Amino acid sequence: MFTVTSTSPSRSDVSEGGEEDEYGLKPMNCPGHCLIFASQRRSYRDLPIRYADFSPLHRNEISGALSGLTRVRRFHQDDGHIFCRPSQIEEEIRKTLDFVRVVYSTFKLGPYRLTLSTRPQDHYIGTAEEWGSAEGALKRALNASGQDWTVNEGDGAFYGPKIDIILRDSDGKEHQTATIQLDFQLPKRFELGYVAPAPEYERRGETTADPDALNETGLVTPVLIHRAVLGSVERLMALLIEHYNGNWPFWLNPRQVIILTVNDSQPILDHAKRVQDVLKGRQGPPELPVSQATNFVVDIDDRQVPVGVKAHQAKAKGYSVILTAGPRQLSSGTITCDLSRLESDSEAPKRERADMLPSELLEILKAKADAYL
Repeated sequence: MFTVTSTSPSRSDVSEGGEEDEYGLKPMNCPGHCLIFASQRRSYRDLPIRYADFSPLHRNEISGALSGLTRVRRFHQDDGHIFCRPSQIEEEIRKTLDFVRVVYSTFKLGPYRLTLSTRPQDHYIGTAEEWGSAEGALKRALNASGQDWTVNEGDGAFYGPKIDIILRDSDGKEHQTATIQLDFQLPKRFELGYVAPAPEYERRGETTADPDALNETGLVTPVLIHRAVLGSVERLMALLIEHYNGNWPFWLNPRQVIILTVNDSQPILDHAKRVQDVLKGRQGPPELPVSQATNFVVDIDDRQVPVGVKAHQAKAKGYSVILTAGPRQLSSGTITCDLSRLESDSEAPKRERADMLPSELLEILKAKADAYL
């Protein structure tokens, strides 16, 4: 951990005794989420409760282990914690595996493989019975997913078994990205509980119709599922950069559209600015005066250099759509569009260059972006 000390003069105990307090930069979100769960009384009807957190985390990795974006000291993680009843474990694991499948297919990443890491030989906490129950729940969820999986004997975390998603990058190297970890121990250590009828049956994940048992209520410790679908966002970004080699899908491309001006005359610059406003949703066409922001990235290159040079540089920078604004388009209010990169992964007929109204182009871009959602 990264640690810091405080000797603030505003602290009365520090000014009198001269003692320093030691603090640590947050390395994980699990304890904080446990405190949120414990902040109020919970019922079995409230579960599952799911928390998500993208705030930065800090790990004081040794300098020799640091590597580009794949291993850093300050990173962000799509960190999620699911507090559930024992009977809900399998369903929550299945939902998380489906979540992983949807996300990775959307990014067009893969192939990836699933591994189940089981109880270590030494240095684990909890009973063998708890570990057996947890591993059984994960195995049933993996079987229900319909995907192939393997067992990594003895490689589980010290507090519980886990499912790791191993992704192969464009160079064939494997990286552990997503993870799903089952934890019976942290809720015990934080003394977490929820109120449920027939608590003895509830702890075993069983149901009963016995009225005497149902008349009894008590506190039951929830099960905690740690899950990260992207894993480290920085590491996944490194994999995406390598995977697409600069040829990003339109919705993900940080350089989506660029407008090249043929010259720097004021009418041409004004026309380019109008096209930019329409594509960004700041200004609708005459028949649609009110529009909404599209969040598209639309740049203008109005430098005093030949338009051929601008086009060559725009392609080298990886823009998905290259537009040209010149005197010929002023009277019609159109823009010349090069959509060859935008349609490179489509089965539709390829259109190298075409003149169209900005509103027509906007509909094409929206449809292209929506196709990935």
